[in-house]
Amino acid sequence: MKKWKIWILMLNILLVAMIPAGLTETATPVPAANGATLPEQAATPAPAQGQESAWINTDPWGMMTLPPLATVEPGILSGFVIGIDPGHQAQGNSEREAVAPGSSEMKAKVSSGTQGVSTRVPEHEVNLTVSLKLRDALTGLGATVYMTRETADVDISNQERALMMNAHACDLVLRLHCNGSTDSSVTGIGTYVRATGEGAEESARAAEYVLDAMCEATGARRDGLFRRDTYTGLNWSTVPCVLVEMGFMSNPEEDQLLNDPEYQEMLITGMVEGVISYAMEVQRQQENDAG
Repeated sequence: MKKWKIWILMLNILLVAMIPAGLTETATPVPAANGATLPEQAATPAPAQGQESAWINTDPWGMMTLPPLATVEPGILSGFVIGIDPGHQAQGNSEREAVAPGSSEMKAKVSSGTQGVSTRVPEHEVNLTVSLKLRDALTGLGATVYMTRETADVDISNQERALMMNAHACDLVLRLHCNGSTDSSVTGIGTYVRATGEGAEESARAAEYVLDAMCEATGARRDGLFRRDTYTGLNWSTVPCVLVEMGFMSNPEEDQLLNDPEYQEMLITGMVEGVISYAMEVQRQQENDAG
């Protein structure tokens, strides 16, 4: 065999050996930058009988290679208006406001949120960090994005945040939060929408897309989709609005993950994919209504 053919063969063998184990079997948990362990990703299933394998054979020497990764169209969210509300702020405001239009029930305007049991990082900081990265990812795909805040030193009530996004006529609002529990073993991603009233069903549709995509992107436990009429920011919203609980800061490991830049990118990837799926459904519905 000629030397150049031998070199090509050896190179292919080396490349196959370097392919991550997660492509063919369950991946070993990867240590994150801050020492936490990133969740295991699902194994790639073997093709069923009669199905084409994810592997393709284009190498002249019969070596198996992988197809190129799918890419997202840069302007796929062009014309879609998204509101992002990084939950809480540096200093809470205990003054009261109505929990819903016409309601006599009153709640504190806004709180400073929870705090990481392990990192001691305030929730409002994590919410803002992820929100700013999400803003950049969505604008990069052509979306128009409005933020309720871009700093911690604000005083904006939950009611005011909702009214702000109503005024922008957002197609979807994401309210980003981190969860907490008295049970430190509880983990997972959850989404919350209003149970009744304007936009309740549309919000639930969006929440399902976002929740599914985030859990798939991160490998996190699915805490669930919850319908509640107890959240001021949801009740005052007249546009589709989803409160996203990205994880539990009361769980030491998930607290570490929520503060890890690599895991934050996984969260953002899931949210972006969920938003795209929802936007595409909205577009199809509009086309059907027009046709």
